[in-house]
Amino acid sequence: MTWPAQPVIYEVNTAVWLTELSRRNGGRMTLTEVGDEDWDAVTPHGVDAVWLMGVWERSPAGLAVARTNGELMSSFRDALPDVTDADIVGSPYCVRRYAVDARFGGPEALKAARAALAERGARLVLDYVPNHVAPDHPWVSEHPDLFVSGTAEDAASDPQAWMNVGSAVLAHGRDPYFAPWPDVVQLNAFAPTLRAATANTLADIADQCDGIRCDMAMLAINRVFAKTWGHLAGVEPAEEFWPTVIAALRARHPETVLLAEAYWDLEWELQHQGFDFCYDKRLYDRLLGGDVLGVHDHLRADLGYQSRLVRFLENHDEPRVASRLEREAERAAAVAIATLPGATLWHEGQFDGRRVRPPVFLARRPDESADPVLHHAYEQLLSAVADSGMRDGTWQLLEPSGWPDNQSANNLVAWCWYAETGKRHLVVINLSSAPAQGLVRVPWPDIAGVRWVLVDLLSGARFDRAGNDLVGDGIYVGLNAWGTHVLSIEPPT
Repeated sequence: MTWPAQPVIYEVNTAVWLTELSRRNGGRMTLTEVGDEDWDAVTPHGVDAVWLMGVWERSPAGLAVARTNGELMSSFRDALPDVTDADIVGSPYCVRRYAVDARFGGPEALKAARAALAERGARLVLDYVPNHVAPDHPWVSEHPDLFVSGTAEDAASDPQAWMNVGSAVLAHGRDPYFAPWPDVVQLNAFAPTLRAATANTLADIADQCDGIRCDMAMLAINRVFAKTWGHLAGVEPAEEFWPTVIAALRARHPETVLLAEAYWDLEWELQHQGFDFCYDKRLYDRLLGGDVLGVHDHLRADLGYQSRLVRFLENHDEPRVASRLEREAERAAAVAIATLPGATLWHEGQFDGRRVRPPVFLARRPDESADPVLHHAYEQLLSAVADSGMRDGTWQLLEPSGWPDNQSANNLVAWCWYAETGKRHLVVINLSSAPAQGLVRVPWPDIAGVRWVLVDLLSGARFDRAGNDLVGDGIYVGLNAWGTHVLSIEPPT
């Protein structure tokens, strides 16, 4: 199934989702038993792909670590006060094998899920974790050469960072800014054998899906890995990790879309190393931090770069956006995400206004009341943007302007889309808690001399405006706090 240039992706926590479907239906459900209504719910109109997060076999050894780790157990109780041992199923990023977990129905159930999504025009995205594996992954005992290794002296001096496997001493996984993760073992990105094994694993995953999201992809960049592990990693290869691995994958699966979880402003680098899309954490931070100028400056970046970012307001690693923003502010931020270039990522439960983000180790989350008004607003937004076709066109950032005695235009962000079909769209958003006014000018001189009707795709409001104003000094826009316009610019009938 061919991917759109700028896909809309919907993330589902597989364990939590199936637990809730099982509770509702009075019996254990796997991916095979998921009904049409429930597949429809995770593929609302406008969604191009579903990321079934956490389908792989989880580690019993990692689960045992989680259940005895005081810090983790505290986080479980914070999210789910009545948590039980049965609710703790282990981390989906502590992978024992890249085979679909039996609790979800195994490989045949995943095939059924992929077919159900394809019937709805949606692609399937799955995870890959390049940095580490579970301590009971077969590689740990069979191929210790794939891991960062140390000495008995290393283990004695820092027992929290190392584990003994037979005669080998292997490092626990980590990134350069945090303590080691006690439930995983660190793969060595500099090892040629690891690069070949990674390429084979990615190809096996690609046999089962349409896209792969690579966890913490920036940790495998040569200089990042060298910073993290120093001499323990061995000699730094001349070739980067990802270009080597991705080239091998592309030889078998040229159509598979690769998404990188990326931080530390390394998105551009990972794009150039072969990823189709990379997380846009910078935009996330600025939107949720209320940094309007920062949002505007961020959107000045090259369009080729921006169109390969993944825009989001939440995911399984970030707090629920409803716990960070008031409803109207959230809706304004969602309009921005939905109408920008690049891929967009939406998280199951986000549309309902859920406020609790369960740790990924849990298969159950607390009951929360759904917000039907917010849910309708999200589904209307995705549907309206999809039906408009605006994101199939060319995007351009605009510069709202104000007056000497009124600089509230600084709280406005605006952009436009133009398609070869002649469709034109204008988006203006007030990213503040106070009214804002400004002039917004579009870059289409050919519309001068004609009056146009501006139709808001979300509210249905209609405005009659002169083309000369649109391309001259700009049209006046006044928006209440967190107000938005998503306007189709149409000739009068």
